[in-house]
Amino acid sequence: MGVRIEQVVTSGIFSLDGGSWDVDNNVWIIGNDDEALVVDAAHDADAILAALGNRRLTAVVCTHAHNDHINAAPAVAEKTGAPVFLHLDDRLLWSQTHPEHSPAYLCDQSRLTVADTEIQVLHTPGHTPGAISLYIPELDTVLTGDTLFAGGPGATGRSFSDFPTIIRSIRDRLLTLPPHTTVLTGHGPSAIIADEAAHLDDWIARGY
Repeated sequence: MGVRIEQVVTSGIFSLDGGSWDVDNNVWIIGNDDEALVVDAAHDADAILAALGNRRLTAVVCTHAHNDHINAAPAVAEKTGAPVFLHLDDRLLWSQTHPEHSPAYLCDQSRLTVADTEIQVLHTPGHTPGAISLYIPELDTVLTGDTLFAGGPGATGRSFSDFPTIIRSIRDRLLTLPPHTTVLTGHGPSAIIADEAAHLDDWIARGY
């Protein structure tokens, strides 16, 4: 079977700025029957490893370093020998959750490959300084973490976040992708670029 994207939903706690919230996270597995890459290893390493099965894991990629997106990453990496990748600008957030582990670092326009399929790294800061989105042209899909959801941008009311920055990221890096591109998010349902682009001015006007 060719390259595909599978979803695993895990549940746990998001903690930041002294608050804690129950959350459900989308973990995405990109690959084929032989090898795969995990995006946002959240909460439950055993569930992620079970979904991987016997496939070789090439990497664990973090769209940003909020604890609910990275808390299972070291455990998945240790069980599989795969490296963990993160944008350099989120290193301080990463160290709040995993001070004893060091990831490898990505930058804008980095390229990753799994199952002979290229994944383009887009730096899309705003939700966090090092937030990234992962664009897969071959699959007409972009994985946006918590930068863009079905219905609006990610939250910017906590430390390390900024609303004008996330709007620029969405406008200049995501809404410029082909209109039919599917958006796979860090929480909740998927979206389509064209549908979200239609609401950009409304988000700006109300400061979302």
